[in-house]
Amino acid sequence: MTEWLSDDEMSAWLRLVAITELLPGVLDAQLRRDAGLSHYEYFVLAMLSEAPSRTLRMTELAQRTNASLTRLSHVARRLEDRDLIERFPCPEDARATNARLTDPGWAVVAEAAPRHVTHVRARVLGDLQPQQIRQMATIGDSILARLDPEGRMTALYRPADTRIAP
Repeated sequence: MTEWLSDDEMSAWLRLVAITELLPGVLDAQLRRDAGLSHYEYFVLAMLSEAPSRTLRMTELAQRTNASLTRLSHVARRLEDRDLIERFPCPEDARATNARLTDPGWAVVAEAAPRHVTHVRARVLGDLQPQQIRQMATIGDSILARLDPEGRMTALYRPADTRIAP
């Protein structure tokens, strides 16, 4: 016999589904309007902006952005065409390719980030109390431990943990 979700579980689950369906479009629309970037393009630039020397191997960048190398390569080509990133052979491994955020790419991230942060606060975090934000992080960790047991993406979030007060 199949066990159904309890009323509380169903309530939580439907809200999570609604958020996962609505949030990408909300974030994408704001970034396209204000920065001329898709949310994924912004995420690629942001990951490069936080990397040492603003450079990552394409395989590492794909992992950090949860994308296939094929998808990342298409996006990287578009970003290169706009002079926001550059790709070049990895000096340590000629079989690999690195991506580096260019100075114009850094300028785009630096200009887009404050408006994006304001939008994230207005649409997601703004009405939450500090305790609720900490609870959200804890709940996210619990879910991600099962969705990402190898820590492919969740390793990204560890630096942010130091910014969340107890």
